[in-house]
Amino acid sequence: MSEIFIDGISRFWGPTRALEKVTFRVESGRFAVLLGPSGCGKSTLLRIIAGLDQASDGRIHIAGSDVTDMPPAKRGISMVFQSYALFPHLTVAQNICFGLEVRNVPTAERKKRLDEASELLGLTALLDRKPSQLSGGQQQRVALGRAIVAHAPVCLMDEPLSNLDAQLRQEMRLEIRELQRRLAITMLYVTHDQVEAMTMADQVILLNGGRVEQDGTPDALYGTPRTIFAARFLGTPPMNVINLSPEGAIEGSGGPPLADGRGDHAIGIRPEDIRVTAAGRIGARVETVEYLGADTLVGCRVGNQAVVARLPGRAGFSAGDGVSLDWPAERQHMFERSTGQRIDARNAT
Repeated sequence: MSEIFIDGISRFWGPTRALEKVTFRVESGRFAVLLGPSGCGKSTLLRIIAGLDQASDGRIHIAGSDVTDMPPAKRGISMVFQSYALFPHLTVAQNICFGLEVRNVPTAERKKRLDEASELLGLTALLDRKPSQLSGGQQQRVALGRAIVAHAPVCLMDEPLSNLDAQLRQEMRLEIRELQRRLAITMLYVTHDQVEAMTMADQVILLNGGRVEQDGTPDALYGTPRTIFAARFLGTPPMNVINLSPEGAIEGSGGPPLADGRGDHAIGIRPEDIRVTAAGRIGARVETVEYLGADTLVGCRVGNQAVVARLPGRAGFSAGDGVSLDWPAERQHMFERSTGQRIDARNAT
């Protein structure tokens, strides 16, 4: 049992509200990601869960116990920091076992845990090296090893891959996810990278301005975003959110109505759902063409609205071409512009 339950956590510094009534639950053995832009409060929340900072209000429950007022060492957690936090004068083995020595774990038990972790992480041949003799990926594995040997049922990670290059980040994403599954630990992982969230998480808690914007599976956030913010934060390129006129047509286009004319509406279309043809429902003009190899991003102008389509392979269009756009009606999302809320499923999760 290693469930995490965050109940109404708030953090204020005078008039500044870093977090406001944040509530969510991570079931035992799940990989959850705290996702959001810089400054949204995700690292502050992780530090509060770890006991490194105090909440202004709310309670923290880990493994069925209220740990709000407990020191970090009593909360049954391990933590991996963004900076690795390795001691430069200690060897890999000494870095991994440092916390165990502080807690006076017997030597035989320390060696057993070290052997298990180093074999699991491929560090056995590096135990006598110093951090300066390691690559970035190897240093990250040492930081993971230190968390593993703690045998804590809950592991917190604060943007652990942000210092790595793109290729190594991809490799480490797979390794961390596989590690979490093999050890069956509950993991709460902070990132601003929506690709990490989509590829690693069982559950994504999207934060915006210190509040939970949406909490659900990656499929739910991508396929049924609850707000315009959620719709545009997940996806590369982001979802097209297109303003409609009071008559329901794309603003400034004079084209066919796409929704009931009630005003204050916008439609959302994923770029990969748009078809660019010679004859379709909506006339457009090509403004940009970005060839990416596997696909092409075609930026168009419809009325006074910009629309991006993602087409497979190399698209045969050039800037200035007149084209038509179309998309399946069931792939269209509807939002209220003034509130940013989804209209047909305000409480989608």
